Amino acid sequence: MGIEYSTAKWMAPACFLVDFAAQQYGMLSSPNMKDIHDKNLSFFSPQPFFIAGFFFPQQLFQLAWLYRLWKLDPKKSAVEKAELDQMVDFVPYYSVGNLCIAAWMVFWNSEHLGISHLFVTINSLSQLFYVFAKLGPMNTRSTSSVLTHIVSKTFAGIGVLDLLHNGSVAFFKDQPATLTVKVLTAVGFGLASAASDWIFGGCMVYDLVALSMGQSGSWSKLLGAYAVGAAAIVGAKNYAMPPYITKDRAGYKPAGESENEDLEDQV
Repeated sequence: MGIEYSTAKWMAPACFLVDFAAQQYGMLSSPNMKDIHDKNLSFFSPQPFFIAGFFFPQQLFQLAWLYRLWKLDPKKSAVEKAELDQMVDFVPYYSVGNLCIAAWMVFWNSEHLGISHLFVTINSLSQLFYVFAKLGPMNTRSTSSVLTHIVSKTFAGIGVLDLLHNGSVAFFKDQPATLTVKVLTAVGFGLASAASDWIFGGCMVYDLVALSMGQSGSWSKLLGAYAVGAAAIVGAKNYAMPPYITKDRAGYKPAGESENEDLEDQV
């Protein structure tokens, strides 16, 4: 899915604006997205304000990431090109995600929940694929790396919640959680937490808290216990195996330049 920087710098903000416009439609239309939520409940329905509380700061990180995508110039230096390469690599997945969320909003507000689930599935699986199969370790000294990790992993993290939420109301409306659902939820979030860094792991805990607050009775309490367990797994795993690297790019030089300096030293 590789694209050129000249395409990426326009594609990413354009898709962000499409998604942003769709979110405004979802909040301001009648019925709005919360009205649809309240009419369609199931065992994976979260507290809706947790979703809103997640998206606001996440969009601020998106804006910072987009600003850096525009600010850096690959022709200026090899360092800036390296910084941009990792951002450009994420742009196709970022763009697909924004367009899918926009399409989801349209079909969600029209209560075509089966169709909306299709777009949720595409988005969630795309983001999870990028995070676990494409994204390299986060370099804490690279602003581009840090922002790309935050944006991609929060996209994937909330995508898990969207997938569970939309799927449950589309196909299991008004149904309680069965024993199978409870066991699979524990196993699924446990495995995801064990494979997570602090960012994605934090999203898994947030998802469980949002689900717990949206449910009631013993299922709500069990989800709360899952959240505590997920937090413990994420903390223990990342404390024992720090997930990030610290690599100084200040001394980076193009291969040709290094070779020339070696020849000068020999002379």
